[in-house]
Amino acid sequence: MNIAPSQNRLASALAGGLLLLGTLTACVAAEEPVRIPPPVKDLAAASTQKAVFAGGCFWGVQGVFQHVKGVKRAVSGYAGGAASTASYGLVTSGRTGHAEAVEVTFDPAQVSYGTLLQIFFSVAHDPTQLNRQGPDSGTQYRSAIFPANAAQRDTATAYIAQLDAAKLYARPIVTKLEDAGTFYPAETYHQDYMTENPRQPYIVFNDLPKVAALKRLFGDRFRSEPVLVKQPR
Repeated sequence: MNIAPSQNRLASALAGGLLLLGTLTACVAAEEPVRIPPPVKDLAAASTQKAVFAGGCFWGVQGVFQHVKGVKRAVSGYAGGAASTASYGLVTSGRTGHAEAVEVTFDPAQVSYGTLLQIFFSVAHDPTQLNRQGPDSGTQYRSAIFPANAAQRDTATAYIAQLDAAKLYARPIVTKLEDAGTFYPAETYHQDYMTENPRQPYIVFNDLPKVAALKRLFGDRFRSEPVLVKQPR
């Protein structure tokens, strides 16, 4: 299996490295965060639940949710395709039907599904970009939600309609709700990638600003120490 980043990510990293050497300005995220209201419709607190979100490269999406209070686990992986093609080397072709996604296990008594949606649409990615995020393009980088049940689907549908009506984005939201299917965890080297590679130019320019935005816009929800996949449980 090819464990190197895709060509787009590698090109972005090289360009980012040159820019880092050539300037002393602060980094700016590829997708600027948008301050948005919480969902009018949310789910009641219940036992531990799971939610699956796709919003471009899973490194950044995972990194954001790992810093949210109430999240017990956030795993990078693949959703929307078959088990036989759920590997990075095949998914990067854009022909497997998978999206790079993150499965979030959370305690609804501490953080609601609606709050996770708000963070997803506000700082984790740009929901107006079709089949791309930042320097990455292809259907594997699409904006999508994979609801675990009818209640999650209804809540996500209502929130997208709420945000569209509020016209807070410069372009229409393109996020799709897809059938949950099976979530396939990604290879070990992809897990906790942001935490383990904080100086990698791709992370510096595309993902660390998302965590900074989470802290700025959702300070009461932010946890400084991420909950990692590889840490003992």
